[in-house]
Amino acid sequence: MSRAEAVRTPRVLWTFGFLRNELWTTFRRWRTLALLGVLAAVPILVGIAVKIETGDGSGPGGGGGGPAFISQITNNGLFLVFTALAATLPFFLPMAIGVIAGDAIAGEANAGTLRYLLVAPAGRTRLLLTKYATVLSFCLVATLVVAVSALAVGALLFPLGDLTTISGTRISFAEGLGRALLIALAVAASLVGMAALGLFVSTLTHSGIAAMATTVGLLITVQILDQIPQLHAIQPYFFSHHWLSFADLMRDPVYWDDLVKNLGLQALYAAVFGSAAWARFTTKDVAS
Repeated sequence: MSRAEAVRTPRVLWTFGFLRNELWTTFRRWRTLALLGVLAAVPILVGIAVKIETGDGSGPGGGGGGPAFISQITNNGLFLVFTALAATLPFFLPMAIGVIAGDAIAGEANAGTLRYLLVAPAGRTRLLLTKYATVLSFCLVATLVVAVSALAVGALLFPLGDLTTISGTRISFAEGLGRALLIALAVAASLVGMAALGLFVSTLTHSGIAAMATTVGLLITVQILDQIPQLHAIQPYFFSHHWLSFADLMRDPVYWDDLVKNLGLQALYAAVFGSAAWARFTTKDVAS
């Protein structure tokens, strides 16, 4: 082994160790556990509400109609997964991501630990990438928590079996599970741009609370602007505009256009705000 390889190997091992430590630190915090607990509770509440409403035959499953997915829950508990993700994606999931991303850098600065992290052989770029990887990991875990909770509740309260797609065709339960997994991954990918935006905001301040509040505030603002008809010309460029395109995965055949647009838009936001976060963080005067 050459000297360069010997030096590079410990650095790689240190990077993986640093990432593992960041993941452990993030996921054992009470705040993170509380956020995951709230997300897990949403499918439970939705499932119980649907069960109560349909008990007298007047609810979504009893002829009363309802939004797509919700009206199908009583026929197949797997639809609770799709409903729960649709219910949490507009606000609950991105809010949780905003809290974690906003605190990533600003929280360290506020606690006085950021300077000590930079003394370690990480470098600012590697530290920023590790923080972003941790936030992306939370995106995936949070989405899977919602999906798994919904699947468990759906199996307990409603029957399972073959399901009918939005297009009206029948698919097997196994294929339905596969599509549920694809939908969960699509939802997690939809939060990539939000994560980069939150990380950028986190580099602008030394206050974790301010960064979290600003990120969540931007989320709410964009959501409001996306509902104003007069702004239809720019709405396709909002990071949340194509979030609900995951429903197209329940068509037969799958309609990919909006899904691809969403993934492309998330990649664009990740590149723009990731670069902005890097430019800010690498030139930032770290005093704490």
